[in-house]
Amino acid sequence: MAFTSFQGAAANTQPLAEINTTPLVDVMLVLLVIFIITAPLFHQAVPVDLPNVDSTRLQEPPAVIQLALDNAGQVFINGEVRADAQLDQTLLALRGEGAVPELHFRADRQTPYERVAKVMAAAQKAGLNKIAFVTLPEAK
Repeated sequence: MAFTSFQGAAANTQPLAEINTTPLVDVMLVLLVIFIITAPLFHQAVPVDLPNVDSTRLQEPPAVIQLALDNAGQVFINGEVRADAQLDQTLLALRGEGAVPELHFRADRQTPYERVAKVMAAAQKAGLNKIAFVTLPEAK
């Protein structure tokens, strides 16, 4: 912002080029005062002598069913080989009446997709909706 005098053309016609820093200093001082007042409030806490109590966890981790398919198409549930005819009944029995368990599903790389889809459909019929696909990380 340039200011000139009203004395006419004979006077010095150089503009006055100074920045007014007073408002900036005022704002910074107000912010500093606010910070000084509020900073101690962040570290104060009400001293309370809390009692020691033994308690149980509110939520138990869900049960896990391990299901694996090998490249020959055999189904393994929790490490035991199961026939296709027993698959539906076994999954229903493992589901139980309580919380729905998680299904950790491992399939061999060479297993046909149709076989994987049939096993997943059997799990869905049994009411197992939480299905996790277990994989290995890629080698670098």
